[in-house]
Amino acid sequence: IYTWFCCPVCLNVEGISSSTSTSCLNRTRHQHQTRSIIIIPSNCTMVSLHPLLDNGITPGTPSFSGGTLKCLCASSPVEVTLTSNVLHNHACGCSKCWKPAGALFSIVGVVPKDKLAVTANGDKLSIIDESAAIQRYACRECGTHLFGRIEKEHPFSGLDFVHAELSEDKGWQEPQFAAFVSSVIEQGFDPAKIGEVRERFKALGLETYDALSPPLMDAIATWTGKKNGKLPA
Repeated sequence: IYTWFCCPVCLNVEGISSSTSTSCLNRTRHQHQTRSIIIIPSNCTMVSLHPLLDNGITPGTPSFSGGTLKCLCASSPVEVTLTSNVLHNHACGCSKCWKPAGALFSIVGVVPKDKLAVTANGDKLSIIDESAAIQRYACRECGTHLFGRIEKEHPFSGLDFVHAELSEDKGWQEPQFAAFVSSVIEQGFDPAKIGEVRERFKALGLETYDALSPPLMDAIATWTGKKNGKLPA
């Protein structure tokens, strides 16, 4: 969908000329009928947002009905089967979500709890932090998070958090937005460069938030309003 420049370049694509960038993180977009194209010259150094983002976003399939997630163990991997596509898939900058080595953000979505089942080697799973609101089940051998479940009273109770990238199946919903972007600073990312990170998300067509997306924040506020009696149940 986009052609993305990260340093001074002037490019003609199918007769449409882009304007020349003036600094390393300026972006130029070109409407195209193929998947996203990311052009990164060899002299340009960029941190990895996430492998599913660094080379452009591949759209999912709306009719996709699920697949199997596997941990990263070479033998006897934990398998989790989902019987629906993910919802609210997004890049997350929090310190709790699992992310691949070298990535600054995780990619995480949700599925209804009744659409998830552990189908192989579940004995290898353990909860990372039992005090957390989201009980994240990870493989004890490779450390990969397979799913997160909320067992206590919570606005998102009934939804399980998953990383669709752990599946070889194609069609999962593509990332919709970026959440908790500023949280990467707390984990050691240079605050002077956070603007560049936001610009990279913008070039991919993703809005950035320092909490969740407005619809999800509205859902949390509605749940809280009903719980404290300010809204009708």
